[in-house]
Amino acid sequence: MELRQVDPGVWEIPREGAMRVPGRVFATEDLIAAARDDQALRQVVNVATLPGIVVASMAMPDIHWGYGFPIGGVAATDVEAGGVISPGGVGFDICCGVRLLTSALTAEDFERHRTAIMDQLDRAIPRGLGEGAIAGKALLADVLERGAEAALDAGFGTPGDLERCEERGRSPGGDPGVISELALRRGGRQLGSLGAGNHFLEVQIVDSVHDETAAEAFGLAEGTMCVMIHCGSRGLGHQTCTDHLKVLGAAMARHGIDVPDRQLACVPVRSPEGERYLSAMNTSANFAWANRHILAHAAREAVAKALGVDPEATGMKLVYDVAHNLAKLERHVVDGAERLVCVHRKGATRALPPGHPDLPADLRPVGQPVLIPGSMGTASWVLAGQPDNPAFRSAAHGAGRLMSRKRALKVSPGREVRDELEARGISVRPGSTKLLSEEAPYAYKDVDAVVETCRLAGLARPVARLRPVGVVKG
Repeated sequence: MELRQVDPGVWEIPREGAMRVPGRVFATEDLIAAARDDQALRQVVNVATLPGIVVASMAMPDIHWGYGFPIGGVAATDVEAGGVISPGGVGFDICCGVRLLTSALTAEDFERHRTAIMDQLDRAIPRGLGEGAIAGKALLADVLERGAEAALDAGFGTPGDLERCEERGRSPGGDPGVISELALRRGGRQLGSLGAGNHFLEVQIVDSVHDETAAEAFGLAEGTMCVMIHCGSRGLGHQTCTDHLKVLGAAMARHGIDVPDRQLACVPVRSPEGERYLSAMNTSANFAWANRHILAHAAREAVAKALGVDPEATGMKLVYDVAHNLAKLERHVVDGAERLVCVHRKGATRALPPGHPDLPADLRPVGQPVLIPGSMGTASWVLAGQPDNPAFRSAAHGAGRLMSRKRALKVSPGREVRDELEARGISVRPGSTKLLSEEAPYAYKDVDAVVETCRLAGLARPVARLRPVGVVKG
């Protein structure tokens, strides 16, 4: 396929064949070269064939191969003109996202209490592929309706948390009745658990500040200890996606839809199947908002216990919680007119600009915090949303995989990965030492290059760089 650079950090795949819009990839030359090694660019082309898609089929700088959509894919469809919704554009881990807490603790505080903090987090954070949770099953129905608010009312977290959470931690229209019994069974004993794979809780230190004004608004100062949590909707979201892929796949013929890849199963947003998937997706999202909220509460409690103080004395406050696997109905200007579009962000995070009404008042002057975790053992970044974002107010969600898990496992055994991280001053508490190889730094792209692309392309601006000092893995 033809791929040409049109602006700094921006590449375009011209329309051809069944494409309704061009493809647009935000990347440096090195990142584009990495994307050529898998099928992600072909997936950008396939997404460009979806009914109702507008402007372009887009991909963030952390693009890599996924299910139907590439991970890092962004696509908006015109809701009132028959635009579709596709579970492949959301992903199996519905509302997977990142939550960052700052604190009143310093790097020196962490070093003095390193072992105690990491041991307490190790004990407090349930993780792994199976069951195990902090919250009881009785809370599930309320969480599916009200998200993080239900967890707060059950005694987890502090009221201020909701203000610093996308959608205040509650997606619209939550209804437990649209979730299958199998999904409820899978998720019922996982509320307040980290999961496995690339999910983590990481203790980090603010290494450098690049935007003093935004950093101050976010509560970030050089040398500050932070905690970052990455997880989603666990088995409940995975089963919900599986359930609706079958329904939408069977319904496409009825709606006269043909796509080049069956993994792009889709129906019009304004159809019974589309409305039901949207409701089930939002209900699953409420599980994920609450899940991260509960884990953050557990992290506060664990750090406080390690230090022998009340949780309030740690000064641990939420910087922001943002999802990177959702489809949202939003209003955007397209071809000079405001339209209601369904914005799919799969492995892409929302990046609201300064002044946006959906931001809390204290963040409105500087823009939304954009959280970009690196791979285990490398830096993570906090950015801020920019005006005139060219990707429906979206940005990257992480470093992005460079090699498959299967390939990564063959490079180094998990023991060596752990020893190398420990030698660099990163305390590791793994659920499975063997599987550390899947998430080793060499398995991921250069997060600094991803962030530089976001800056070049006007997606978001760098605010602070965070270095890891401890990690809890599934």
